[in-house]
Amino acid sequence: MSLVYAGVCSHAPGITGRANLVKDKALREEFYAAFDVQRQEIEASGAEALVVVAAEHFANFFMNNMPAYCVGMADYYEGPIEDPEWLQIERRKIPGNADLSLRLTREIMNTVDVAYAEEWKFDHGIIVPLNFLTPRFDMPVVPVNINCQGPPLTPLPRAWAFGEALRRACDAVPERIAIVGTGGISHWPATPDSGKINEEWDRDFLDRLMRNDKAALLDYTDEQTYADAGQGGFEIRTFIAIAAAARVPGTLQFYTADLPIFAVGCTVARFDLDAAA
Repeated sequence: MSLVYAGVCSHAPGITGRANLVKDKALREEFYAAFDVQRQEIEASGAEALVVVAAEHFANFFMNNMPAYCVGMADYYEGPIEDPEWLQIERRKIPGNADLSLRLTREIMNTVDVAYAEEWKFDHGIIVPLNFLTPRFDMPVVPVNINCQGPPLTPLPRAWAFGEALRRACDAVPERIAIVGTGGISHWPATPDSGKINEEWDRDFLDRLMRNDKAALLDYTDEQTYADAGQGGFEIRTFIAIAAAARVPGTLQFYTADLPIFAVGCTVARFDLDAAA
């Protein structure tokens, strides 16, 4: 089995950029410690590459060219595209693996149509998690984008199908692959409601996710999600894709709605691949 780790985490820019404004610093450090546990688990898995399934924020793709799915296919990437001082992450080159990306993409394309990009400037959706999960930026990364921004959004069953295709692709290569889905759960970025978090909705979604209950995960409509979780809630697609790839239940390692300066329900979780071995 080439998939050796599967997990999810939050990716809001405030997680790094507004760290100094947090009032409950002990809770902030608990969140950061959960990220570090995820880092340790990825390293302990022996992963040779990290596939990051994220939601783009109009940094590379816009309404004149908005692929439903896109895989990065380069030997290196650059980021963050945002102001490094604002995000509090130094701009750098991040290693990729174009050959691995090509092989993964070819396998995914047997069942799901995907675009690919040989140039990609990472925004906070990828670079914030990498800042914690690969702090030395020494593990090859394969970035994957699911359109969670520009309607028409990919239907949730197709996000599930993409996750299944990603799993088949990972299992078809000899490299040991870790996959992480990043996004928000409920959040209202770049709106007057920024900082609002619907904890009840988040916890219900996370319960479905950790049970890996396909029917329950695919039961959301975009209208319901928008009303209850904001436009940022559309990013559940990245989490759902990882659940489909993992095929097993998971463990919620951290969640809090009590860091509103980060403007997202802060989450770290893994799927229990070892239990299925």
